[in-house]
Amino acid sequence: MGIFDWKHWIVLLLVVVLVFGTKKLKNLGGDLGESLKGFRKAMSDEDQRSDVPVSASVHSKPYAPGISSRQESTVDGLAQAVNESHHKG
Repeated sequence: MGIFDWKHWIVLLLVVVLVFGTKKLKNLGGDLGESLKGFRKAMSDEDQRSDVPVSASVHSKPYAPGISSRQESTVDGLAQAVNESHHKG
């Protein structure tokens, strides 16, 4: 018995059909199917994109003269180099 009794589910289904109507439920089912299809397509596109190697230009470091290798990995080091180059010229 309880909430998992099949009679309760039939009554609940009838109430939902009476409240929303069959046309709205059919449209809701179609919309849900379309959204799942779009989600699956987006996930497969993402998997295909991750298989493509990234070009070397994405990983290249910006050119900033006068920065040591330790400083070039920090934002402050890059900002310092830019400020020094503006003060020189």
